[in-house]
Amino acid sequence: MFDDRSPIYLQIADQIKNDIVTGALAEDEQVMSTNQYASFYRINPATAAKGFAQLVDEGVLYKKRGIGMFVSPNARELLRTGRRKAFFSEVVDPMIREARAIGVPLKDVVQHIEKEDK
Repeated sequence: MFDDRSPIYLQIADQIKNDIVTGALAEDEQVMSTNQYASFYRINPATAAKGFAQLVDEGVLYKKRGIGMFVSPNARELLRTGRRKAFFSEVVDPMIREARAIGVPLKDVVQHIEKEDK
């Protein structure tokens, strides 16, 4: 599950974000506790807590005192908006630059994308 490319707490946060974006976790749904998460994935509870704290800070999760952590009501849209921005800056913009560099007209790129969309 975890790799060596980034800290485990960031990978935990990313996994939960992915689950929210894909709908595996719904808004206002309770998520595993940090201790359950740590036990399930065999990691230090402090590491899991750090990932959860980041999600709380970002507004993706919220705490109900004495009950647990829940997905924020606007979390899916918040995450999708951020990913859309990243998609254009990290994927589309470099693709446009590369197409221009190698002489591929942008209309050809658009036609190719539209063909794949069918």
